[in-house]
Amino acid sequence: MTLLLKQLFAFFRMLNSDTGHNQLAAGLSCGIILGFSPFLSLQTLILLFVLLFFRIQIGAAFMAAFFFKFVAWLVDPLADALGRAVLENEGLRPLFVSLYNMPLVPLTRFNNSIVMGSMVVGVLLAIPAFFIFRSLILKYRATFVARFKETKIWKAWTATKFYAWYTTYEKLYL
Repeated sequence: MTLLLKQLFAFFRMLNSDTGHNQLAAGLSCGIILGFSPFLSLQTLILLFVLLFFRIQIGAAFMAAFFFKFVAWLVDPLADALGRAVLENEGLRPLFVSLYNMPLVPLTRFNNSIVMGSMVVGVLLAIPAFFIFRSLILKYRATFVARFKETKIWKAWTATKFYAWYTTYEKLYL
């Protein structure tokens, strides 16, 4: 629970900061793929490695994955039909047979129609979602954060000694 709250606070801190809009958008997009893929599978482990290796906001990815797990559950009938169509395609059959005979690839469970369809839907949604999330984050920062920083409450808060201490602490330790 503490890790989830820490990631949530990091997400809101980064959402309201001046930098990191690409990292946030990439995290939200990776969360779409995480949400549509099965929890214990090779593609989830690979995506978690990508999240840790590159500068992608993990809190955003986990929050988006949590939300899109519910969306994936609703889209399962469509994903099943799509996955069945991909798996039953005669032109792709030799590829799937050779992939299934490889040592680690069956751990992705790609031969399940719902897993295949969900993966196709997740990847197809993640690509345009990155650009949509990026533009929404930039618009949010340009409108909401700029307006909030002009309020009397924010100006009074920034004038306190506690805020000065916190910004010093944040620069040194966070």
